[in-house]
Amino acid sequence: MTTLAPSAPALGGAPAPTPGLKNRIRRNPAPYLLALAGGAWLLILFVIPLISGLAVSLMSGNPQDGYTFTWNWAVYGQLFGPGAATDNWLFLGRAVFYGATATVVTILVGFPMAYFIAFRVKPQWKNALLLLVMLSFLVSFVIRTDMWAFLLSDQGPVLTALRGIHLVGKDFHILGTDSAVIGGMAYNDLAFMVLPIYVALERIDPRLIEASADLYGKKSATFFHTVLPLTRSGIFAGILLVFIDSAGDPVSPSLLGGTHTYTIGQAIQDAYLTNQQYNVAAALSTVLMIVLGVILFAYARIAGTDNIEDLV
Repeated sequence: MTTLAPSAPALGGAPAPTPGLKNRIRRNPAPYLLALAGGAWLLILFVIPLISGLAVSLMSGNPQDGYTFTWNWAVYGQLFGPGAATDNWLFLGRAVFYGATATVVTILVGFPMAYFIAFRVKPQWKNALLLLVMLSFLVSFVIRTDMWAFLLSDQGPVLTALRGIHLVGKDFHILGTDSAVIGGMAYNDLAFMVLPIYVALERIDPRLIEASADLYGKKSATFFHTVLPLTRSGIFAGILLVFIDSAGDPVSPSLLGGTHTYTIGQAIQDAYLTNQQYNVAAALSTVLMIVLGVILFAYARIAGTDNIEDLV
């Protein structure tokens, strides 16, 4: 019976030991310093406000006598329990529905815009078109929404033109409806969808599209099997930005909607600014963040992107 000789070590000997963290920091400190700065930014502007909001929600008191920290967990039962006096679950569900629908609208509108700029425009014109996409951000969010309300009002130019060509009747209204609120949210957040998708499209190697054509692939097949999968990271980033901003938006429902479009964002605004119930406003905000976090985490697990580094 032949015995096998022990295998010889690979050329070059045993692999060198991995340097420790201190050695890596000493050799190349720049990434760690940048991570430290980013971590401090998140700690100060994200983690601490979250903890502060949770702490405020557990306070008891009133605007006249002040609020004190009493571990008042009962406020969550009063707001969302079976015997709650207000329909906060309805307001929350409506906000999620508006945010999700506005996100779908921005994808349907923003993807063709980003595709056109990335693949159908000469390089010298791309920056100018991207500037036009961002141009609305130079105007206040409230003013943009108020101008949208003017355009959709009963005496506004949109309905006036539609009535002039007899496409709608005199009793037809847009302002004060769900469609007006969703349209306003999509309009305000469109750039948040266009820019990440454009960046993802710009990173696609043109040789992949050429290879598809060389293999007799139709344009539709190239789009669905090559372009669309490679832009998943951009769509993922756009959904995060648009959905979070739209679901918590109190301005669009206030200026474009009515009493039947009341959302959790308006409830938070009224509790804080009108009623000065700071613990109630903080509790509503905490629940909203938890619900949005669960939804986005589930989406990331199911249909998210593996190339998280492509988001930056």
